[in-house]
Amino acid sequence: MVLNDTFDLHVLRRKAIVWSQTHFPKPMNDYMTGLLFGFLSKDFNQIGDIYSSLGIIHLFALSGMQVNFFIDWFRRIILRLGITREKLNIWQIPFSIFYAFMTGFSVSVLRALFQKNIRLNPLDNLAVTTFLLMIVSPKFLLTTGGQLTLFYAFVISMINHKISELKGIRKLLTESSVISLSVLPLLILDFHIFQPFSILLTIGFGFLFDVILLPLLLGTFLLSLIGYNFNINHIFQILEWLIHEVDLPLHYPLVLGNPRPIELLILFFLIGLLIDNLFKKRRQIIFAGLIVCSFFICKNPVYPSITAVDIGQGDSIFLQDKFNKKIILIDTGGRLALPQESWQKPQSQTNAEKTLIPYLESVGVSQIDQLILTHTDADHVGDFLNLADKIKIKEIWVSPGELTNNHFVEKLKKANIAIHISKVGDKIPIFDSALQVLSNGYTGKGDNNDSIVTYGNFYHTKFLFTGDLEQEGEKELLKNYPKLKVDVLKVGHHGSKTSSNPDFIKEINPKLALISVGEKNRYGHPNQETLETLKKNQIRILRTDQKGALKLMQINQQWRIQTVR
Repeated sequence: MVLNDTFDLHVLRRKAIVWSQTHFPKPMNDYMTGLLFGFLSKDFNQIGDIYSSLGIIHLFALSGMQVNFFIDWFRRIILRLGITREKLNIWQIPFSIFYAFMTGFSVSVLRALFQKNIRLNPLDNLAVTTFLLMIVSPKFLLTTGGQLTLFYAFVISMINHKISELKGIRKLLTESSVISLSVLPLLILDFHIFQPFSILLTIGFGFLFDVILLPLLLGTFLLSLIGYNFNINHIFQILEWLIHEVDLPLHYPLVLGNPRPIELLILFFLIGLLIDNLFKKRRQIIFAGLIVCSFFICKNPVYPSITAVDIGQGDSIFLQDKFNKKIILIDTGGRLALPQESWQKPQSQTNAEKTLIPYLESVGVSQIDQLILTHTDADHVGDFLNLADKIKIKEIWVSPGELTNNHFVEKLKKANIAIHISKVGDKIPIFDSALQVLSNGYTGKGDNNDSIVTYGNFYHTKFLFTGDLEQEGEKELLKNYPKLKVDVLKVGHHGSKTSSNPDFIKEINPKLALISVGEKNRYGHPNQETLETLKKNQIRILRTDQKGALKLMQINQQWRIQTVR
């Protein structure tokens, strides 16, 4: 690397990252920039998702282990050079600053460096470290990384005396288990999922990363600076093969939902009591049982609900029975493929990864019993493969017309999930009744008027979900069901003027209209004519672009509306 006359540590870090990327092949260079400089490129996202699902992505979040490695080696080298221990402590401070710059000044690294350089008892050390972090980064506790790194340090400080008499693997397992359990409420608050094997995986892969790969990568990088390039990429190719193999049986982590504030406090309280009685087996069993019950309550809602999920410009209707006894999802949403300029980069995350999947995980959904894909438009079915990768799906319902779309059929084959070709009259038991198929399409082409239309009378309230059914399809629907009456209507085609014929709306006579639509979308949905038609019939209108997710909860024999931004 060529240095400029003006020495800038930020520039030096960038040069080191570029050097690693240009002088070493993938995937080796991702691990080098990640473990040495705290930088992971976008190309790492795919394998990074697997590390995340296994619960070991934190191995790339530089913190205590890496800081200890570099500081300890620095001290050894300085002592070998004949520097006294008194002066060594002074030399360690500028080296710590240098290391902080080279790793991007992340909060986790700063926390570990502060603790390494402050000579106080553990709790006083942590207090001073927190104070210094507040000065350097006042908002660090508002970030997930900041909360986790400080909480990890707090738990370690609190349990050190309890496990000090343990030795070897027993001590390592006990410490890892206690730390993982302690931070679990915070993890599910932010991510809603937990990989139960993450403790063992962290121990195994943590040893590999910190004891073998970190020094190997450092040595390879330093040697490359003086002209010796060693190709050890095969080691990282084998590692990624191993990660994929481990992921196969463990791909779907536990989904534990999003705890409410009172549930979060109860979990922290019970876990604290469990740790306080770490070696008292009888009390451990009692507190462990209470903790399991608390997690069960977080995961399984007491009240049934129907939600128009806010997935932007598209449709996704979610039916969740109490205690997750039955889960039905109608459409997944997805991004329509629109022409892009040459300078525009495609978005790396799908709509489902940003909205639908986090929402489902937040309400405790680990498996979808039936996924109904109403028709083949991308804004209804485009994200179903991404959804299937994150949440188990038992069965997919499609119309015969959808199977005429070869691209859609290829995606169905890739998903490798049981397919049910819907028929008029098909029913899926849920709530106090069943969701019934009124139409499995009118055109046989998988287009808007080929949408699967479903209906349910749940707790004395009639719901109609129409997909993108347009006015021709609405006429056919009324022809087949002339006495059809509705209380809650999922408005067809996002409120487009091609749907919601005034005669159709007047005949079915809904009281509430749900419109799933993206904010400031380029199609102008919902159309003003449609809105006027609904208003003329004195129908209350709720829109996802204005209110966010539209959730109807059945509480005490009444459907209560809750909006979620």
